[in-house]
Formats: sequence, C-alpha cells, structure tokens
Amino acid sequence: MKIALDVMGGDNAPKSNIDGAIEAIKELNVEIILLGDSAQIQEIMPKDEAVSSKMTVVHCDETITFDEKPVKAVRTKKKSSIVVGLNMLKNNEVDAFVSAGSTGAILAGGLFVVGRIKGIDRPALTGVFPNENGGSLIMDVGANADCKPKNLDEFAMMGSIYAQNILGRKNPKVALVNIGSEEGKGNELYKTAFELMKANADYNFVGNIEAREIPTSNVDVIVCDGFTGNIIIKLTEGIASRFFDMLKKVMFENIKTKFAALMLKKSLYNMKKELDADEQGGVPLLGIDGIIIKAHGSSKAKAIKNAIKQAVKFHDSNSLTTIKDYAKKHVNNDII
Repeated sequence: MKIALDVMGGDNAPKSNIDGAIEAIKELNVEIILLGDSAQIQEIMPKDEAVSSKMTVVHCDETITFDEKPVKAVRTKKKSSIVVGLNMLKNNEVDAFVSAGSTGAILAGGLFVVGRIKGIDRPALTGVFPNENGGSLIMDVGANADCKPKNLDEFAMMGSIYAQNILGRKNPKVALVNIGSEEGKGNELYKTAFELMKANADYNFVGNIEAREIPTSNVDVIVCDGFTGNIIIKLTEGIASRFFDMLKKVMFENIKTKFAALMLKKSLYNMKKELDADEQGGVPLLGIDGIIIKAHGSSKAKAIKNAIKQAVKFHDSNSLTTIKDYAKKHVNNDII
C-alpha cells in the first residue's frame, strides 16, 4: 500500500512526521511518499536502507499554515504539501493521504480537489469518544457547522459502515445527540433528522442520546452536526487534561500520596492510555472519494504512525467502496 504523508503539517513537523513514518514502515507493509521541503526532509531521513528504500521524497515549495483561509490557500497554493498530496490521491497515485495540517485546508481540498462521493451531500470528520464500549464514533466533529437533516442521516449511514468494518462492531447501534432522550426533543434540525433516521432500515438507529450518557454509553455511532460534535470533543479533551493535572498534583503532595501513586502507577498508565488521542492517531474524512486521514495538529511520532495504521485499516476493509455502493443505491439528494 502506498501512502502520501504531509511532512510539513502539524506543530511538530517535519521531524515527528518522519519519525512516525519510520515507525509505520517498520510495523506495516507500506510505502510512504514524504511531501514537503526536500532539504529539511533529507536532513532527517533514516540511514537504515531497509526503511529509506520504502520512502520517496516529493519536494513541495509551499506550506499551508493553520492561520490561513482554507479555501483561498487550497486554490492559490497548488504546490503545497496538502494540495500535492490530495492531487496524488485523486489521480490514484497513492492509496491514502495522511496529514496533521490545517483541518480547514484538508476539508476544502478534499471537496475541491478529490471530490465528494456521488450521492453524498457533505463529508463528515469523525472522532472517537473513549468509553467502556471500546469507544464510540462521533460524526461530525467539525467539518459542517450547519447541517441539513439529510446530512445527519448520511453521517449515520457512513458511521455505521465504518464502525462495522473498521471497529468490528456487529450491527452497530446508532444514536442522535439531543437535549433529551425522548422522541420529539430538540430543534427542527434534530426533530426532522430523528424521523429520517428512524425510517432508515439500513442501519440500527436506537434513538436520542444525551451528552451526559456518551461516556458510559454502549452506542457505537453518535451523530450530530459539526458544531455540536466539535464542542463535545474539545470539552472532553479539556476536562481530561485538567483531571490528570489535578490527579498529578494530589499524587505528589506528600510521602503517603507518592507511595500511593507508585502502587497505582500501572493502573493510572492504562487509564491515561485509554484517553490518549495518540493511540487513535487520526480520523477519516468520510464522504470524500478517497481515503483521507486527519491527525491532530499536535501529533508526535506515535500519533503519526497510528494515523498511517488507520489509513491501512480503512483501505483493507474496503469501506470506501461499501459507502460508495450504498450512496449510489440509497441516498436521495431530494430529501430535506
């Protein structure tokens, strides 16, 4: 499998991205095309020929930064690592594109360069919320601040396919985020979306879910508009970070608490690992006619490696073809 990696994307680029690529090559059967400033890349390239032989460097003159307007940047910076990589994906020169760069630019490039799957109105950025169920897929977490009811129905369908094929869930349970669990709750968007999802027999819709239920839920796919999903994910990240800061402070208060921390070290490590975004690595942009994995902007080597692993799982599961087949047969663009 051949993967294009945006080496210049993210806070820790380019070193962490290349280090992550090296780890991925050692663990997975992949070839990686490194997109970015060739001079910087060559300085970090591994000396191990067995690894470097599976890497190809493609020089890119430009880089899209996080503070640029996404659409304008994609249209004007044709030689940027993001645009070059997405063009390679569009032209079937690679099987997947991975980047920790600007989310807005990747979304815009996915739409304008690669294009939507025919029959899908809008793509969705996924996220995984950790819980006792092994994690629930949340769609959308930021691609679409404003949605139509049919978009949420499409998100549910794509999420169900991903949960079944990638996460290994049988007959995935799909729920709609709402201000109450009862039918008829919410604004017009969510009321209408509820009716569409309830009527769709192609996935297992189980009704509404309140935000407080998400951490303990056994639901596999949680559907919402991108505005709501982004707030859920970022609030959760903030609470988790604050919790571990408080826990660390308590654990190092005195000799007794330090001893307790030592006794609990393994359990605390496992808990932190479960909440660690680096373990997931990256999330797919579903609804685009190609495999795009978006890694967190602060990704280090481990996260980049796992993002590449996500791309391999997506590719091997044939989920993209399944979504395209479903959209071709079932999605009705005339629905509200």
